[in-house]
Order: sequence, then C-alpha cells, then structure tokens
Amino acid sequence: MLAEVDSTNAEAQRLAPGLTAPTWILGLRQTAGRGRRGRAWVDPLGNFAATLAIRLDEPPARLALRSFVAALALHEALAALSGLGSVFQLKWPNDVLLNGGKLSGILLESAGQGVLALGIGVNLRAAPPAQPDAGFAPVSLRDELGLSVLPEELLNHLAPAYATWEQRLVTYGFEPIRNAFLTRVARLGEPLIARTQSDQVHGLFETIDDTGALVLKTAQGRVSIPAADIFFP
Repeated sequence: MLAEVDSTNAEAQRLAPGLTAPTWILGLRQTAGRGRRGRAWVDPLGNFAATLAIRLDEPPARLALRSFVAALALHEALAALSGLGSVFQLKWPNDVLLNGGKLSGILLESAGQGVLALGIGVNLRAAPPAQPDAGFAPVSLRDELGLSVLPEELLNHLAPAYATWEQRLVTYGFEPIRNAFLTRVARLGEPLIARTQSDQVHGLFETIDDTGALVLKTAQGRVSIPAADIFFP
C-alpha cells in the first residue's frame, strides 16, 4: 500500500523486472491516473486505485481475457460488501455500472518483462466530473448507496475474488467466464452503439463470442467487434 503514487500501473512497470509473484499495488492517492486510450482518470481522495501485476506467458489475445476476469471479481467484491448484487451490472468489456452510472474502470497494460498490469479504479467516496464524450455519468458508491467503504476493505474482498476467477480461467478456459459475464452484463438483447476508432455500429447486443468480442445483430447481419466504446441509445 502506497500513501501516494503517480499511477499504480506505472508502479507495476517499475516493479516488473523483479516480480516473482502476483502483486497488488494499492495507491491511497493517485496523482496521474489514466484510463483507456490515454484518457485521464480523475481520482478523488478516498476512491480506490489499485493494480495487479502478474507475470503471464500467454499470447495477447489470451491476456486480454483478464479484463473479464477482473470485472467479475470486482462485481463479486462489491456485491459482497453491499449485500446488493442486483444494483451492479457489467458493461462490456469490463466496466461496473451502479444504478446505470459508471462506478469503475479497468485498464490492462503491458508492464514489460512479461508482466501484465491490471489497473482498477472505483469511485468509492466521490464521482469525478463527467467528461463531455462519456457515454455514462460517473457515480460513487457512497452517493448511490450511502455506503462508506475504505480502499483497503475493497482490496480485501477483491484480491481473493480475482484469484478464484483467475483459477477458473486457467482450469476451464474462457467459456465459464463468458457465461458468468453474460448473466451480469447490461442491455443484453437490447440496442447498442459501438464506436471504434474508425466506425460506428448500431445493433442489438446478441452475445459475446469465444474471443471476448462484442457481437451485434445489425441490418447487415452479425458483426463481431473486438474493441470499442459502447453507448446505450
């Protein structure tokens, strides 16, 4: 646990050369957090910012499945802490929604030396200002549920939950992870808009395929989308 750090993912990069076992890095204050596609991750004091640094000898497509593992583990931890599992949903590929707002974000990066940095941010105490291009308004656990949870408490639930889901992936493959994700995901069977860096696809959210790609049913047929920002019309 660090009282202050620029970024827990950056700290994972610094630790990577000597890493011998999976290691959680918890930053009580993060000064330069970042999200997907280089976006800044604003992190008010009292929120959760942590990274799991784990050495894995696997191809990139397999490593990317850890985003689903992390989302399921976080959903499980939040449900256990609140006793209100039904108010949390997952948004493909890895965000956790609370009452329809964005509660968390998950960022996977290579830390070098064969180490994966799996960063997780959760708005425990306060939600940051909404970004103009964001599809979902940020929310916090305290504001939505009146629940105060310390970062250390969340990590105490998240770490063992992640270890359990990771073991399921290693032992049984992606299918049980995929099935579990689909039972918790928001808007299954409903219209979605998927925005890639070069295109925008409208369709019904049909499923997630065995690579983790989003599958939409469109007027032109079924389309698999490996990476995109999604929006609910």
